[in-house]
Amino acid sequence: MNREKMERVIAIDARMLEHSGIGTYLRNLLAHLVALENEYVFEVICRRREALDGLPPARFRFLAAKSPIYSLSEQWEIARLARHAQSLHSPHYNASLLYRGKLVVTIHDVIHLTDPTIGRTLAARFYARPMFHLVARRADRIIANSEFTKQQIVEYLAVSPSIVSVAYLGVSERFRPYDRKEAFSRVSSLLGVSQPYILFVGNLKPHKNVKTLLQAFAQISAHSDFDLQLVILGDDRKWKAGLVDESMSLGLAGRVIFAPHVPYQDLPWVYAAAEILVMPSLIEGFGLPVLEAMACGTPVVCSRAASLPEVAGDAAEYFEPANADDLAMAIERVLRSSQLQETLRCKGLERAKLFSWEEFARRHCEVYREALGT
Repeated sequence: MNREKMERVIAIDARMLEHSGIGTYLRNLLAHLVALENEYVFEVICRRREALDGLPPARFRFLAAKSPIYSLSEQWEIARLARHAQSLHSPHYNASLLYRGKLVVTIHDVIHLTDPTIGRTLAARFYARPMFHLVARRADRIIANSEFTKQQIVEYLAVSPSIVSVAYLGVSERFRPYDRKEAFSRVSSLLGVSQPYILFVGNLKPHKNVKTLLQAFAQISAHSDFDLQLVILGDDRKWKAGLVDESMSLGLAGRVIFAPHVPYQDLPWVYAAAEILVMPSLIEGFGLPVLEAMACGTPVVCSRAASLPEVAGDAAEYFEPANADDLAMAIERVLRSSQLQETLRCKGLERAKLFSWEEFARRHCEVYREALGT
């Protein structure tokens, strides 16, 4: 009997390890699969062997891939590389439809189907929307990061709820409370902040609702006695210019810092030094910055939309996402009440403990077994 038949092999398409959101997903999945007792050998498809540094070579094998994400060539290259695996896990909807084994696909959200702005783009109309439907029909199992996303997958992609499993994301131990004065000093050097700041973390696409945040911040800046800055940590070549123009038209020059990126090891300091994290999204598949901020002891203000109440529970101050006035009032309620700040800190720290990468990895192994019928 040859090696491939004796072993239970799961191929994981990890070419997006260097991307922000899905990269975090993949890094933590691989790292925490190591600690689990399971029967699988993992063939990791990526571009650089160094991505597997620290993973035991007896269980994690490197398969070199060259195809770009969202390309035609990835369809046959990934199928060829994964041909000896009993199952292929694609962490995104661009899964190989040509792969012949059991296919597990993670769908983080269906924004291309639900958001009118993104849905009208050429990329959405001619690639994303068709691929979502093709992959949903082809997949043996689908993984979602929240019950909200599961419900949307079932509704918009017309799949049975029985093939969709929820695996909540976790929070790294790196995210924890730090001394706030030391954190502010570090962030001041890193980003040039000079005053206490409100923080947003995420990309700048329309569904993130950053424009409403800017409008709410303008109200606070104009009508209150708070001397604050707003740090927008994230980048998007297509949408950033419009938000910079919006901040200027609102008279926020010098008060808003657009920071495209910070090294991952510095991110906990950025959370820890913030007065508040604001998550204003209209649509969100999970909302990891909410948990990361909570784990750092930072109060969270987030919209009452999509998956965010599911993730934040009673540990956040909520607002209606389409209402800048409501957001401004929610921020001011937290800023003006030390008691509310302390309540949110304590509840947030406890809430964050409920989400672990270990459980996240264990749920993936369960899905692999279900896909293989073992």
